[in-house]
Amino acid sequence: MRAINVITLILVIIGGINWGLVGLFQFDLVAAIFGPNTALSRIVYTLVGLSALWQIYPLSRMAGADADTAHVRH
Repeated sequence: MRAINVITLILVIIGGINWGLVGLFQFDLVAAIFGPNTALSRIVYTLVGLSALWQIYPLSRMAGADADTAHVRH
């Protein structure tokens, strides 16, 4: 389970950097590497999106653990 969390986190970071480049410089790195609107670039975008959805799971587990810890402290 840990390996998939690391892989998806890396993909989310790559996606975030790409969106930062788009916002700041109107430069889409994924499209520059794989071509605009190609099957490969769409696969990368899809994997980044699915990775973001996957990262909700570890985030919710961390939030639940924090809530349990906060409950014990009081």
